[in-house]
Amino acid sequence: MRFTVLTLFPKQIEDILGHSIIARAMSRGLIEVERVDIRDYSVNKHRKVDDTLYGGGTGMLMQAQPVYDAWKSVVGDDKRPHTVYLSPQGKVFNQDIAHELSKLKHVVFLCGHYEGVDQRAIDLIVDEEISIGDYVLTGGELAACVIIDAVSRLIPNVLPDASAFENESHMGGLLEAPQYTKPEEFMGREVPRVLMEGHHLKIEQWRHSEALYNTLIKRPDMLDQLHLTVDEWLELFHRDRADESLKDE
Repeated sequence: MRFTVLTLFPKQIEDILGHSIIARAMSRGLIEVERVDIRDYSVNKHRKVDDTLYGGGTGMLMQAQPVYDAWKSVVGDDKRPHTVYLSPQGKVFNQDIAHELSKLKHVVFLCGHYEGVDQRAIDLIVDEEISIGDYVLTGGELAACVIIDAVSRLIPNVLPDASAFENESHMGGLLEAPQYTKPEEFMGREVPRVLMEGHHLKIEQWRHSEALYNTLIKRPDMLDQLHLTVDEWLELFHRDRADESLKDE
């Protein structure tokens, strides 16, 4: 899969993604991350890419021409790539969006700065706007890297096998169950006995139960999207009541 990042700070992309799993995936040719410096397409001798806002207002706005020309440089005669503008006005990124993006061959990310990007460039090249949360960053580079990381993990062979991500938080609409490693006891806290007994069915049942409860405690809003059985709701109710009783003691 090919990712292209249109940015004023290409080194920032390299610094963030040039390590660990994503770096290995790039070296193996599983994904490609291309960084395009928008300043290279400025027609100004000082490589200036921004100007004041029509109608007044504070700050500077990225001009349409260098943004559009940078985008055109990666399109060429190929099929138009899916282009994402990282914007606080976009729909909030989640695992479902990551899955949809992972099915594409080429995704271009446009990283804004200053007061953003001239609307005419957005109208011409952008297919969708995505935000990584309801807050404002100084630029789109961090958001682009977050999305590239999340999408890359879903590309075949980037992770050891599909089970490395299929049972993680958000994959099935639930948060992940607690996980443990050695030693068996740490500061008086022991690993749950069921995880050490080797009974795979009981372990899966325990993990599902803990995932349900973890979601209830940390992200109850997610349960509204699931079709839980009556038994699952009853289990959550009794578990929650039992924990409340322990807190009162």
